Amino acid sequence: MNWRERLLTVAERVTGLLGLYNLFFAFIALAPSHLFTDYFQGLEENEAVRQIFGDRTGEILGGLKIHFIRAAGYMGVNPLNGHLVVNPSYLVNGDELDIYLDIVHELVHVRQQMEGKPLFEGGYSYVERPTEVEAYRHAVEEAKKMGLSSERICSYLKTEWMSIDDLQKLARTLGVECP
Repeated sequence: MNWRERLLTVAERVTGLLGLYNLFFAFIALAPSHLFTDYFQGLEENEAVRQIFGDRTGEILGGLKIHFIRAAGYMGVNPLNGHLVVNPSYLVNGDELDIYLDIVHELVHVRQQMEGKPLFEGGYSYVERPTEVEAYRHAVEEAKKMGLSSERICSYLKTEWMSIDDLQKLARTLGVECP
């Protein structure tokens, strides 16, 4: 990550800490959008994705928009409009398996946003937030179906904004043993 991306990432985190998420996401919504299916093809037939959206999978994915934003960290969902926000360098440099599991995770957030659930609900730590636990649960279930080891799943779950204690708490909640 270069200094500009790092600065924008810090700005994103500061706006979150100050409760200015809506301002940040309103800015992102102004960026050009692209169709999800132009970049991620065939997921409308993927069983893990179909479990998220059911019979409406093709329709929802066909209308889902993506904004490519370098300051986006990895991948997320804009809570104002339900669009996917993706850092293009993550797609180029990230681990393919992590990217796939992140897509599953973020598509759960797309559904949650469509249902009107608050994606950034206060009063919870990140690893206790009900929307995050649900999204991670879907990704972990898919990882287990794929035969990933507990160690590899823990590697997927660990993020730079999560302490070791948070990782252990999330892993316990999800039924994963982290060494």
